[in-house]
Amino acid sequence: MSIKNLIFYGFLVFVPISFAARFLGWGELVVFITAGLAIIPLAGWMGTSTEEIAVVLGPSWGGLLNATFGNATELIIALIALNEGLVSVVKSSIVGSIISNLLLVLGLSMLLGGIKYKEQDFQPVMARVNASAMNLAVIAILLPTAVGFTSATVPEITLQKLSDSVAVILIAVYGLTLLFSMKTHTYLYDVGTAEYESEADAPNTLAEADESDHADHAPNLKIWIPVLVGATLIVAVESELLVNALEPATEQLGLSPLFTGVILLPIIGNAAEHATAVTVAMKNKMELSVSVAVGSSMQIALFVAPILVLAGWVLGEPMDLSFDALELVAVAVAVLITNSISSDGRSNWLEGILLLATYAILGFAFYFRPIVS
Repeated sequence: MSIKNLIFYGFLVFVPISFAARFLGWGELVVFITAGLAIIPLAGWMGTSTEEIAVVLGPSWGGLLNATFGNATELIIALIALNEGLVSVVKSSIVGSIISNLLLVLGLSMLLGGIKYKEQDFQPVMARVNASAMNLAVIAILLPTAVGFTSATVPEITLQKLSDSVAVILIAVYGLTLLFSMKTHTYLYDVGTAEYESEADAPNTLAEADESDHADHAPNLKIWIPVLVGATLIVAVESELLVNALEPATEQLGLSPLFTGVILLPIIGNAAEHATAVTVAMKNKMELSVSVAVGSSMQIALFVAPILVLAGWVLGEPMDLSFDALELVAVAVAVLITNSISSDGRSNWLEGILLLATYAILGFAFYFRPIVS
């Protein structure tokens, strides 16, 4: 068993600890920290079970399952926060998930992979398609924000209707990207898929099976479906503990809700997926690493964000796509530099440093941003 998987197993101890902290009154800060650490391995179990079930379902349905559950942890946390009325935290977590995948994960992957291998290749065509989709995401949050900025008299209901319309378009585009990648233009993604399937331990963030055993028998759905359902339910409970303790805990830590949403929550929700992307990059599978990092950002922008907009309407907690100016700049900067670096289909350690430096600069900007009352 690898050190990475051993750490993920060890983190499961925080599940009962977080429950004890909540019901024994150990303080909101302890609840926040332990619940956040508990979500990390649970997210890994969700990812592992999803991958195992996808093997049985085949490429089409398996790809759809992966696409649906790829960011399930972030969606659950955001839905609970939205239900609690923490709309600003939800918006900042969307921004944080996008920039952490594009800058932190891809940056670490390029850095660590580039140290071991002088240069690594991935398909530039796929990179350009993903870049175009992320440009659309920037447009989708730019225009509602611009409408709000350019006129102080725009009613909230107008911004909400605009956001709802944009959300429907984004979901439709996301569905078409699935059709593109899994049906009409699968050959563009064949290399990454082949690498993924040949790397038996790559998707297993938690459980590393023997490669020959993995190839000899199909995954047992009677095991993995209950694991997926159980992990999802526990993540929902842990997310509620996390969200309920968020405001008092961040106040004790001296952090703003904006910094917490942009930096901390995405790292918690994406930790298992991040570990997978970095691990496969260090095995010279940059094609898969780019697919995980950029694909996750694209899913957040084109699927999770619009779903949250529509969910806000259902929950009676209106949420639009009008973002804070700094959040908008952060997404635009992340997409710009990522597109610039990935356009040639090659990466090295210096490009990884550039992405990480950009993430660090944005992190400091959110940290030192004064709290707006």
